[in-house]
Amino acid sequence: MPEKYVATDPAVVAGLDNYKNLPAVQQPTWLDQVELERVKAELSILPPLVFAGEVDTLRSRLADAAAGKAFLMQGGDCAETFVDATADRIRNRVKTLLQMALVLTYGSSMPVIKMGRMAGQMAKPRSSNDETRDGVTLPAYRGDAVNGYEFTAESRAHDPQRLLKAYHTSASTLNLVRAFTTGGFADLRSVHEWNKGFADNPANARYESLAGEIDRAIKFMAACGADFNELRTTEFYVSHEGLLFDYERPLTRIDSRTGLPYDTSGHFIWIGERTRQLDHAHIDFMSKIRNPIGVKLGPNTQPDDVRELIERLDPNREPGRLTFITRMGAGKIREAMPKLVEAVKGTGSNPLWITDPMHGNGITTSNGYKSRRFDDVMDEVRGFFEVHRAAGTVPGGIHIELTGDDVAECLGGSEQINEAELENRYESLCDPRLNHMQSLELAFLVAEELGNAKK
Repeated sequence: MPEKYVATDPAVVAGLDNYKNLPAVQQPTWLDQVELERVKAELSILPPLVFAGEVDTLRSRLADAAAGKAFLMQGGDCAETFVDATADRIRNRVKTLLQMALVLTYGSSMPVIKMGRMAGQMAKPRSSNDETRDGVTLPAYRGDAVNGYEFTAESRAHDPQRLLKAYHTSASTLNLVRAFTTGGFADLRSVHEWNKGFADNPANARYESLAGEIDRAIKFMAACGADFNELRTTEFYVSHEGLLFDYERPLTRIDSRTGLPYDTSGHFIWIGERTRQLDHAHIDFMSKIRNPIGVKLGPNTQPDDVRELIERLDPNREPGRLTFITRMGAGKIREAMPKLVEAVKGTGSNPLWITDPMHGNGITTSNGYKSRRFDDVMDEVRGFFEVHRAAGTVPGGIHIELTGDDVAECLGGSEQINEAELENRYESLCDPRLNHMQSLELAFLVAEELGNAKK
């Protein structure tokens, strides 16, 4: 049964709300403060999206990954939109993640933790507060939880009602995800079914070959009398960047078992590169909740930053508590990352290291599209494994912006997507994503690297 939540412990609440006394960047400018307070009050009494017990289980799983006993596969949209929260698109994202996890599990012979950038990834930090087109300046698009993408004054206004819609969209998304992963869709005896609806390409052909091997292994074990009930379902967790305090704080509840606060908007919450200032609100707030916390680390991160993040977010050196998500860029990871890995040694902390090979490799194409070169993404993944091999540390996971749809947003891959194709198949409202085929190609590379790491 779901946990019950007690009202409020004054001391715990005071600690949670200390962030209000600190600078908070990347926050919306809501036009109607009265409506905002009403929305926050409603959010605070709506049912939790996830439960404390699930969060605790994930923390244990992430501790295994940090120890080299599991691997984290985290992926999903750069920014979820209300209009794309359809059954077909959610199913395709889940299918892609299941296929990638299958490739990784088979290639590494270790458990793979499946986590979506889903059911909450609806707010985005921006480099500028405003956007100008043809001499007209309006607020920048900050994700559907804040404003609309259409370039009109009405659409771009920061509307508190969108926070409620974000909650309800997340709830319906999570409902579908749970149905897909516990209702038989994720059954390992249906691995061929996950490939239906996807076009033929070398990555899919390679996946089909792997699926055939798994089929034969399962049939052999069945003939030996094995019970495969455990194969029908899979654990699946959801995550997002914990950006908006007006959303995260109302959904933070006190667990009746422990009296401790859990952010029930998602299982795993991360702090972005733009909001990880040590003396600002995001670090303070995240230090108070029991969820496992991720922190994005860019190429300018210093060793002292990493050590201080550990002191603030993982003072008790708790396994599974802290994840560092490196986003260096293919040309910088081999130089910038080793000093950070070395800085952790001797702190008594064992954070989970995962790579985000997407955000450090952005380019603008000659025809004006934000894109990434697939070769750069692949090279950063290789660099991530090389650094850990040299340091004797654990490469524990991968964090990818992807979609299960047939888009063309990142250049290259086996399809050899070029700039001209972006004009016909580019759908993202924020950052470019790997499509299904590119995601599978990347999974096979990671599986090979994991296999090499175990030799």
